[in-house]
Amino acid sequence: MTVTSVDKDVDHLTLTLTADFTAPVEKVWQLWADPRLLERWWGPPSYPATFEEHDLTPGGEVRYYMTSPEGEKYGGWWRITTVTPPTSLEFTDGFSDSEGKPNPEMPTTAVRMTLTEHGGGTRMELRSVFDTREQMDQLAEMGMIEGLRQSVGQMDDLLAP
Repeated sequence: MTVTSVDKDVDHLTLTLTADFTAPVEKVWQLWADPRLLERWWGPPSYPATFEEHDLTPGGEVRYYMTSPEGEKYGGWWRITTVTPPTSLEFTDGFSDSEGKPNPEMPTTAVRMTLTEHGGGTRMELRSVFDTREQMDQLAEMGMIEGLRQSVGQMDDLLAP
């Protein structure tokens, strides 16, 4: 598995996942930039994602839903703040209601994804910043940490030669 560490820092309200890939930076970037590839790894294996909107420009929006094994749909959205292809992407990540609108009752996180050359391949750092300790705990209890680990673990097959 590519995930080398997942660090939860309660003092700084951050969760940082680090993963190493044998593929070049540009190829890893494509797994974020192409919504059809993103669908193949975003979300745990038993909750595949479907991306309905995918605008990776500053101010752009990404809308998606994950489908449970029972067929229930769980929506999410990103609001893109910064994009520097092929090395970084920053966005606000949140949950949406059944109509695809942001759910104000659920927490949001500020996410920064960076790709750097590392050991002949690529290191990806995915850092989520929470507003409060309560939100951090709530998302951890909902399975965010294990879900991220499983999701990113699916990237290897997509990057295989």
